[in-house]
Amino acid sequence: MFRLWAKIFKDNHLLRDTVICDDSADTRTHKVFHAIDEICSQFDLGKPIWLDVTVSDFRRHDKARFYHDNFIEAIDFDYLEIHVIEED
Repeated sequence: MFRLWAKIFKDNHLLRDTVICDDSADTRTHKVFHAIDEICSQFDLGKPIWLDVTVSDFRRHDKARFYHDNFIEAIDFDYLEIHVIEED
């Protein structure tokens, strides 16, 4: 089971969170992108852009933060954090 936890923070307070589960036989990368799509749908967000620093943080820590620079549209929170909490 692959599970990804997404959290939205503003002023160091957790505003919203969700956990996306994926039991498919897809690759880890596909599971992450499918989870991001689901998160954006649930939170009514545009899809974030994966900057080089975001990719390197995610590879190193299985966690990434998407700030204002990662979104084309304006966001009303400080950052979206994703964290892989379980892998097959």
